[in-house]
Amino acid sequence: MALELWWGSGSPYSWRALLALEYKQLPYVSHLVQFGKQEHKSPEMLQMNPRGRVPVLRDGDYVCFESMAILYYLERKYPEVPLLGRTPEEAGTIVRVISEYEAYVEEHVKKVMYSILFQAADGGHSDDAMRAMHLLATEARTINERLSTSSWVVGEAFSAADVVIFPGIQMLLRALERREAGDLRGRLLPLDTKYPAIAAWIKRIEALPGYERTYPPHWRELRDT
Repeated sequence: MALELWWGSGSPYSWRALLALEYKQLPYVSHLVQFGKQEHKSPEMLQMNPRGRVPVLRDGDYVCFESMAILYYLERKYPEVPLLGRTPEEAGTIVRVISEYEAYVEEHVKKVMYSILFQAADGGHSDDAMRAMHLLATEARTINERLSTSSWVVGEAFSAADVVIFPGIQMLLRALERREAGDLRGRLLPLDTKYPAIAAWIKRIEALPGYERTYPPHWRELRDT
C-alpha cells in the first residue's frame, strides 16, 4: 500500500514532509487539504490527528503526524536515501542544527511574519518584531557562513537540516517581499548581495528532482499570473 500524505499549501511543516518524500523518491498519494474549507477539521482528519493539523502521513495501518516525527519515521522505515547522515556523528550534528533552528530561529520567523501580515497596517512594526528581525539577521549570517564552506547546511549531502530550515526561510523571504514589510526588508534583502551563500543554497534545493511538486500551489498560481 502506498504512503499517503495530507498537507496544506503554505504550511512550512507540510513542506518538510513533501521535501523528504520527494528526496527519498518514495511514491505517495497526495491529499491537498483546503484550509479555507476547514478540511483539516473534518472527521477523517480528526480521526487521524485529533489536533486537526497537517501534515499527516499514513503508511498502511500506521498514522504519523508532526513534521519531525514524520521525518524520523521515514528515515527509520526507508533509510536507503538518508536524511540523517550515514554515521552517528553526522546524525548528531544534523539533529543539533535542527534543534538550534527550532530554539533560536523559528519563533523569530513567526514573529516577523505575523507583524508583516497582521500588524503593519495598524501603524508599523512593534519593537518586538524589530528585535526579532535583528536576531534573524544574526542567525542568517551564521547560516550563510556555514553554507560558504559546504553545499548543504550540514556537510556535502542534503539532509533533514535542509528540509527543516528551507521552508521557514522561504516563507520569511516571501513575507519580506510584501509592501507591508517596510524597514524589515532591508535586514535580509537583497539576498543575493547580503547572504549570497544562502541564495545559492536555495537555488540548489530548487534544482532537486521533484522540487516543483513540493512548491505551494497557491504560490504557483500567483507566480504564473
